[in-house]
This record gives sequence, C-alpha cells and structure tokens, in this order.
Amino acid sequence: MKRLEANLNVTLFDRSQRTLTLNQLGKALVPKARDIVYAYETMLDDLVGGAAHFGQLTLGAVPSITPIMLPLAIKRLVASHPNLHVHVVTDLSDDLTDQVERGALDAVILGLKDKPSAHMKWQPLAEEEMVLLASPQLKGDDPLELLREQPYIRHTRRGAVGTLAEAWLSENNVPVRSSMELESLDSVVNMVSHNLGVSVVPNLCVPGAAFAAMRTIPLAGKAISRKLGILTRADCPKFLLVDQLLKELLGTIPVKSM
Repeated sequence: MKRLEANLNVTLFDRSQRTLTLNQLGKALVPKARDIVYAYETMLDDLVGGAAHFGQLTLGAVPSITPIMLPLAIKRLVASHPNLHVHVVTDLSDDLTDQVERGALDAVILGLKDKPSAHMKWQPLAEEEMVLLASPQLKGDDPLELLREQPYIRHTRRGAVGTLAEAWLSENNVPVRSSMELESLDSVVNMVSHNLGVSVVPNLCVPGAAFAAMRTIPLAGKAISRKLGILTRADCPKFLLVDQLLKELLGTIPVKSM
C-alpha cells in the first residue's frame, strides 16, 4: 500500500486509527481501479470470441449447497476451462453479501434476504419451499402440532433460512420451545436426525443423503420459499464465467416429472 502511494505520489489511506481505511481520495480511486481491472480482464474478448478463462474465480456460497450442488457445477466448469482456478469461501448470507459488495468475492451463491442494491446483479437459480424438517422416528403430519410439542432448532438469523423461518413463525403466531440455535443447515439436519427437535428449513432442490433421509412436512398457511441465486457486482469483470457457472448449477437440479 505504501508502494502504491509512493508511485502515485498521493496519500490514499487514513492511518490515524488502529485499522487502516481508505481516505476520500482512496475511495474516489476505487471505481477507476475497477474500470482498469475490468478492461484488463476483458481486453481479449473481441479478439478470441469470448474471454480466455485463466486465473482465479473467487466464489462465496452458503453451506447448504456446498456438499453436492456446488462441487458438481464446479467440476463441469473446470472441465471446459482447465486453466481456471476456483477459490470457494463458505459463509452465511449476510457475510457473503458484504464480501461481494466490497469486491472481495467475484460472485456469491446464496438465499436472497433483501432486494439487491442498484450496483448489484441478481440471477435466480432455484426456489425452495420452506418445510418442517423432522426425524423419520417422529410420528404425525400436522406441522403446527409438531412445532408445539417438539423442541425447536433455530437457524441463525444471519442467514436467509433463519430469517424466513422466523418470519413464518411470527406471521402464523406459532409458539415454539427453542432448544438451540445453529449456524449451518448441515448442523440443523444432524440434530434433527438424532430426534433432538424439529426445524423450519428449505426443501433442498439438490439434497444430500442426510437431508433426503429426513421427513419434510409442508407448512400450514401461506407458502414461503427460499430464493436461491447468484449475486455479483453489476460491474463484475468475470461475468462470462459467472454466467457459465449459473448454467452449470442449473444443470445439477433434477427435472421434476409432471
């Protein structure tokens, strides 16, 4: 950073605090720097008929898609672009959104919580209906009755799943006995599989073996769904790769018979 300031003969960072931050000039330089990176990464497009996919694609993903859907899609992507290196970060929706907005990640695959800001691009992937997750040992098909009788396993509200579940419980005035709160859907499934309680989760479009072994009971009242998709900056220089990734992700979703 000091070398950059020396080369430009300006001060770009505020060093008055313990944490280094961009000053006003540094912030003003960011859009111009992004333009330079974008021009560099796409300068061969017109000459070779599409971007030459070298280098690295940095992805963020919520944990629920990393066991099966994401590996299948990445396998297809690198098969057609063998010189590509893919770096994956797993986190919750709020943290992933922040990272892609800051430009730390090229794209993130997550459940949409709020309407994206104007400088972001959202591409839908799938819509997963929220259901009540219960162990195979648990009897009964009434979701309201099961929620009243069984301990409730919460998913953190920092993720889209937790936010949707809490909204449904509140809108339907469903009282629950919260027994624990977990960070990942995999952890929720594991606890439910041991008959430690029930939870409200999305009915995964590409489930792993553990999820597929659970009971998924439709919720009462108005249907609510998790909207799964890819979020990028509108000026993402690797948009061609992201579009290809979306195509490969869609290819992992089984076609439901009519």
